[in-house]
Amino acid sequence: MEFSEKILNTPSSFIRNILKVTESEDVISFAGGLPNPISFPVEALKASANKAISENGSRLFQYSGTQGYAPLREYIAAKYRRVHGLDVHADDVFITTGSQQALELIGKVLINKGDGIVIEEPGYLGAIQAFTLSEPTFYGVTLENDGLNLEELENALQQPNVKFVYTVPNFQNPTGLTYSKEKRQQIFEILSKYDVALIEDDPYGELRFQGEPLPYIGAGKLENSILLGSFSKTVTPGMRLGFIITKNKELLQHIETAKQATDLHTNIFSQYVIYDYLANNDYTEHVQKIIALYRNQADAMLNAMEEFFPAHVDYTRPYGGMFIWATMNNGTSSLDVFQKAMEQKVAFVPGDPFYTSKTGVNTMRLNYTNATPAVIREGIKRLGSIL
Repeated sequence: MEFSEKILNTPSSFIRNILKVTESEDVISFAGGLPNPISFPVEALKASANKAISENGSRLFQYSGTQGYAPLREYIAAKYRRVHGLDVHADDVFITTGSQQALELIGKVLINKGDGIVIEEPGYLGAIQAFTLSEPTFYGVTLENDGLNLEELENALQQPNVKFVYTVPNFQNPTGLTYSKEKRQQIFEILSKYDVALIEDDPYGELRFQGEPLPYIGAGKLENSILLGSFSKTVTPGMRLGFIITKNKELLQHIETAKQATDLHTNIFSQYVIYDYLANNDYTEHVQKIIALYRNQADAMLNAMEEFFPAHVDYTRPYGGMFIWATMNNGTSSLDVFQKAMEQKVAFVPGDPFYTSKTGVNTMRLNYTNATPAVIREGIKRLGSIL
């Protein structure tokens, strides 16, 4: 049997493959981007599921509209009006099967083979994987401590057939970095000169445990703004609910067509349950508990790194989110360190899959949200002895 070039050229998820190895109970894993299961509102979701079934009956088990459950879309729109001051309405919101599906749909709708995508370097490997299926040309732009390198961004935008810029401006995956207010404005001014879309993927934005919230780069300002959000990091990842927000109606029409061809509509049972949960519980208080939990875990990891990591290893200090990014300035390949770390029963994600054209890199991603402070300290101690 012969397979398509697009699937043969798309890498399997490095993290999903690692997770198979790290499921053993004696492995300390900093590899997955997993929310802490103690943050899942299990009892409240159980009550919402029962209530949704009793109030709506067979509608939870029937086919549904492609754009998503209208009350949930209105809830999302109202939240973005209230919290972010965006002129957003239910018709501007499109429900997807996690924001991972949103990435794949956008790739299908906007990218012809060879078209350009400007992406952060290092960038989110799930986006690299989703976009690779559309066979684009990637233009990596160095992610600095305060956001994209502006000179490289300008150069990338001048390449042929660039369709969009993909960013994770808040607590970026994999680095944990956040774009500064000044850099956001500068990027907006550059993008204003080009006929390209801007994707701002914001799954971690609510998980800020330090500093003030910052405005989006293009949402509410750029004509071709696409904002992605998710309930995976704050309510439950297992229900796979994400959403696209854009004022571009033609884009939404094409996304609807692509989604109909993919899965008809997102799981309607999950949409009813999540909506009931959001409408009848104190979501803000719930998120504050997650923030307190993750602040404690991030502090535990940073304190352990300060104690056990050698001087040649630099690392980011996130203001929120789920990740720390470490760089070994002695040039050691993180893939080599990974093999030794697994022998010591500790796992992380080597930096290679976060780049579109680099291998043998000296960087690694560490996740702190899915282990206790004591386990984090022990894992970092083991890693430090290898480094």
